[in-house]
Amino acid sequence: MIQIYHNPRCGKSRNCLAFIKESEKKFEVINYLDNVPTFEELKTLIQKLNFEPLALVRQKEKIWIENFKNKTMTNDEIIQAMVTYPILIERPIVIKGDKAIIGRVLDNVNDFI
Repeated sequence: MIQIYHNPRCGKSRNCLAFIKESEKKFEVINYLDNVPTFEELKTLIQKLNFEPLALVRQKEKIWIENFKNKTMTNDEIIQAMVTYPILIERPIVIKGDKAIIGRVLDNVNDFI
């Protein structure tokens, strides 16, 4: 089953969700702002994305700029920042099995699902 980490206030996330709905494939929506992933869940998700944790951070978010920008942080500290402030997590994230992608480009989502 496909999962999408979704923020309903984000246009890219809404577009991705609509695209997945149109595909008629089974999917689950995870509103990660309401159901914040745990540290371990986020760590697993980052492994599925094959990213370094910093690549998943929305670095232009005010919270990041004011609290974390230009600080030396370990990967675990970056993950913890996203758990504490889930708005920092890039979106949407589409998960299928043991792989995941950032679903901002619908052509990529189409190829992935």
